Amino acid sequence: MAEIIQRDGTWAFDGTTVRITPGLHRSVPLFRQTYGEIAVPLEAVAGIVYEPERRRGRLRMRLREGADPLLQATGGRLPDAADPYRLTVDIDRSGVAEYLAEEIRHALLLDQVPGEPTKAYLLPGPPVPVSVRSSDGVVSFDGIQVRVDWADTSDRVKRATGPRVIDVRDVVQVEWLPNSGYEDGFLRFVTRETVFSKLPAEKDPYALDLWGNVSRDLLTALVATAVTARLPHPSARPPADEHAVGHADGHRGGHGGGHGDGHRREDADRRRRLTASVPPPADHHDVLLRRLRELGELHRDGVLTDEEFARTKAVVLRGF
Repeated sequence: MAEIIQRDGTWAFDGTTVRITPGLHRSVPLFRQTYGEIAVPLEAVAGIVYEPERRRGRLRMRLREGADPLLQATGGRLPDAADPYRLTVDIDRSGVAEYLAEEIRHALLLDQVPGEPTKAYLLPGPPVPVSVRSSDGVVSFDGIQVRVDWADTSDRVKRATGPRVIDVRDVVQVEWLPNSGYEDGFLRFVTRETVFSKLPAEKDPYALDLWGNVSRDLLTALVATAVTARLPHPSARPPADEHAVGHADGHRGGHGGGHGDGHRREDADRRRRLTASVPPPADHHDVLLRRLRELGELHRDGVLTDEEFARTKAVVLRGF
């Protein structure tokens, strides 16, 4: 077995699995210590490299796309120190690091592990139930439902709506951005009913605004990963969901002035969506009010005629 033990953690390879254990030193980020040991099957590894530097080197392991729900949920946005697939190596242990990297590369060749994206998660993600206290409230996930209990400092609209409970079956995607200390982050649960929402995180009742303690807020990635691991794998996601999420991102990207082609396409998309059949709501009261408000805006803007407005409004009300 090839093994390297450092202050930041231990990497061990037995021929089939790379076992990554976080160090106990106080310099190891809270997120790494909380996430705990990770067992990476060889079939999930895309490559490994040791990068020597003047005083210290660094081991970097690259996983196959789609293999790990942690990487899927965080999108490569974890700070370097919190990334479990990077290990700082003392200069006097360079030889051991190079040997470990070579052993893993040799095993990849022998087993002919492909480099293309996986069609299923090969790592399980964190166990549930998991609960994290963030700057915007406490977010919990039991494997079936996400629950958010707002903090006293949360926006008054969020507090007025009470705890938010979301069934994992209603979640289309989890969006996560860490709090850097300079810019706020967020954890957003995108559902079929909120995929077109344009609310900022501080006012979105389906999102936590991360603005406080950086190391504490980083733990929300645990919940993001646990939920992501229980969603359909990206390779199996229906094209309709991908289009919806991409369209929602476009909405958040801002709007120009006037009524150009972009606005006409946007209005046409909204019109087709609202005049189509209405899917089951995730939260009856909030969704109904949001749909009716958006319909009213489209009617006032002339996108919907009086007849279309009345017909679509009736469809929406019947759906609830």
